[in-house]
Amino acid sequence: MKKWTLFLDRDGVINNRIVGSYVRNWSEFEFMAGVLEAMPILARKFDCIVVVTNQQGIAKGLMTEDALRKVHARMLEEIEKQGGRIDQVYFCAQHERENAPCRKPNVGMAQQAKIDFPKIDFNQAIMVGDSITDIEFGHNMKMKTVLVETKVDIDPTQLERIKDKIDYTYSDLQTFAKNIHNIL
Repeated sequence: MKKWTLFLDRDGVINNRIVGSYVRNWSEFEFMAGVLEAMPILARKFDCIVVVTNQQGIAKGLMTEDALRKVHARMLEEIEKQGGRIDQVYFCAQHERENAPCRKPNVGMAQQAKIDFPKIDFNQAIMVGDSITDIEFGHNMKMKTVLVETKVDIDPTQLERIKDKIDYTYSDLQTFAKNIHNIL
């Protein structure tokens, strides 16, 4: 059996995105509908599951790395309580104008995941995200890409530009999980 890796964006995929702001602490974090039900399904299907998330709120001084790590620790705890699993969370704290290697669509977080989990084969990996940068990130690493249609402010012109980079589209993570047999 193939050993597949799942890369997940966080905001807009796992938790509700706060439009115009950031999840700065656990009280602002809210799982998207169906995520806690989806994660056990995904844990059974994927050998490795990692989160890759841009978090420029740190660079903007709106939260600290420590606060972000606490949010992630609690997120992992809640997912594990439901029988799910995330093996690692990678985040890029740099501001988007810095074009840091770790910031999606750049591939630094994927490269770090490969160092940490040498078994990762990007030809047997899927990137699930709600934004253009998520799709470009996955495409840049030759992963299969899945757009979840939870983001309401995607520029249609930009979406048209990357439509050939989107392998699958689902309404949300739970729908993706229920249809994973169509991909793997």
